[in-house]
Amino acid sequence: MVQKFQSPVRVYKYPFELVMKAYERRFPICPQMPIVLDCEVIKDECLENGAKRNTSRRCKLAVDAPYIFKKLIGVDYVFFLQHNFLDMSNRTLSIEAVNESFSSRIEIFERCRYYVHPDNAEWTCFDQTATLDIKNFFGFEHSMEKMGMKQYTQTTLKGKEIIEFFIRQLEDEGVTHVERWMPPLDAPKSPTTEQHHDILLDGDFIARNLGQLSPMQESKLLELRKMLDGVDDLERMPSYQTILRFLSARDWHVSQAYSMLCDSLKWRREHRIDSLLKEYSKPAVVVEHFPGGWHHHDKDGRPIYILRLGHMDVKGLLKSLGMEDLLRLALHICEEGIQKINESAERLDKPVLNWSLLVDLEGLSMRHLWRPGIKALLYITETVERNYPETMGRVLVVRAPRVFPIAWTIVSAFIDEHTRSKFLFYGPDCEHMRDGLAQYIDEEIVPDFLGGPCKTMIHEGGLVPKSLYKMNSLEDHDDETPVASRAASASVVDASNEGKRLSAAHQHNHKNLYKTIELKPGFTHELLIRNTDPKSVLTWDFDVMRNDMHFTLYRFTEDLPEKSDAAVSYFDLQDFVEGANYFREEPTLICRHKESVQGSHVMHHNDSYLMHWFSPSGAHLNIFYEVLSSVNYKGSMTSLQSAFSSNSSAASSCQSR
Repeated sequence: MVQKFQSPVRVYKYPFELVMKAYERRFPICPQMPIVLDCEVIKDECLENGAKRNTSRRCKLAVDAPYIFKKLIGVDYVFFLQHNFLDMSNRTLSIEAVNESFSSRIEIFERCRYYVHPDNAEWTCFDQTATLDIKNFFGFEHSMEKMGMKQYTQTTLKGKEIIEFFIRQLEDEGVTHVERWMPPLDAPKSPTTEQHHDILLDGDFIARNLGQLSPMQESKLLELRKMLDGVDDLERMPSYQTILRFLSARDWHVSQAYSMLCDSLKWRREHRIDSLLKEYSKPAVVVEHFPGGWHHHDKDGRPIYILRLGHMDVKGLLKSLGMEDLLRLALHICEEGIQKINESAERLDKPVLNWSLLVDLEGLSMRHLWRPGIKALLYITETVERNYPETMGRVLVVRAPRVFPIAWTIVSAFIDEHTRSKFLFYGPDCEHMRDGLAQYIDEEIVPDFLGGPCKTMIHEGGLVPKSLYKMNSLEDHDDETPVASRAASASVVDASNEGKRLSAAHQHNHKNLYKTIELKPGFTHELLIRNTDPKSVLTWDFDVMRNDMHFTLYRFTEDLPEKSDAAVSYFDLQDFVEGANYFREEPTLICRHKESVQGSHVMHHNDSYLMHWFSPSGAHLNIFYEVLSSVNYKGSMTSLQSAFSSNSSAASSCQSR
């Protein structure tokens, strides 16, 4: 069994030469390491005019184990061989240690390094790795493994303490500086490569630019920065703020953050992202119809970007720009965000590492879940998550309608869990919303469309003229398919067969998604869903285009008979008693002329659900509905009442048609 151990990079805020003088005082013994009984120098040589020194020691260590264990294995101490390779010209010390005792049964190999901090020549770094391979140890392999882990942890924790103890001892003796090694005047000069570092990573820089970091986080930041020195085709070293974001995104796992950052740097080079702010010019359709823009700063100094998603003509923008140009718009916003973050940090002279997003969902409807639009959103989200991690500090979602849980369930699965935790949601209650926003945004900059006093320069959005559509901007079969592709092409749907109809539904076009119904005065229109999937979600979206009408959702506990005449109501086919064999699952809504109605309902029972429209004076309906299976729907949602908005208002839910 092989165990590998690795300690984080430690930083001594002392020059390399002073640390080396303190290190020498550890030998042959030191009081902080009572386990080391003696160290005998068995080899010591100086090379290259004193620039290099190689030293080997045989170290005697006490066995830190229970008394009975030591008696069983027959030893009280063990021997290790330690080899030091000191390079004063390059200011490095490499240490290798192997066990001499029980070497046929156990292999212990430890490697340590002292080296100059890559961004502060007056500091010294230390890292340490070890492997423990227990081949056979008298049946005590597991116990030895545990003791090895314990011993390694203890020595790692004591290492820095010991060096700093001897540095203080030197200071007490008046030694606070040790001259760097210089070659003799008559020695031949070897070529050297001078490294220039623009920024010194000292405590003041960290506090001013990166915020509060633990010693562990500082060491990992430094470790990743040093790893990037070995990247051959690196055109420009990322800032410490960028390195910090990638580390945070990978939960401070250095190797994972390194891989993610290298992939992102390659992506930036291939797509000329560093030139995006200079070269990108917003297309006319974005200037005239994209409802998003920058708006002041929040209370933490973060730049705020406002996106009025409910006012966005998703279909129009996508058909006018295409997938890649829409992505380029999103990347331009991200690059602007980085620029504004840096400007804000410089202006406030404090760490600002991310920006805030305020999303207004007034007007959001099931039409925004148009499949190519969702596909584009997920494509953009994944790209941004990979290349701009931890740039989003907070997401304030306001005026979330009843249909929002469905949209959130679909999109949130593609958002990193840590990023999801930054979302704060506020419903359509303006008073509650303003109170919530006041925690994060100064009252004087709350936008006017949310009841605040501040005017914004953000476009209202609205329908994109079809004259701006690109030819063949989307594939025909993708162009008109909803996100779940479960359109209502018939009056009766068996929920258990939804998955089987998926491939056939891909052939539907947009006009078949929203079924047009003409209702004569006093007549009804009904859609029956026979549910065999408890906790599946029924969602609907319909427009009332002429006169008022009533909408109700019922549940029947008995099997309903087939009907041959669509004009006949199920209620006319047999006697039903409310509360006995049928129930009113959603209260009756009176839907007015030009209103758009969206709603959702969790179908908890294996019963028949009936969507029922009644028109006293005749009406014209555009209807869309779908069933989200319980497997695909992972949200926790209670029964939601319908929500509706006026088509004649600026907040119309018809923008994306």
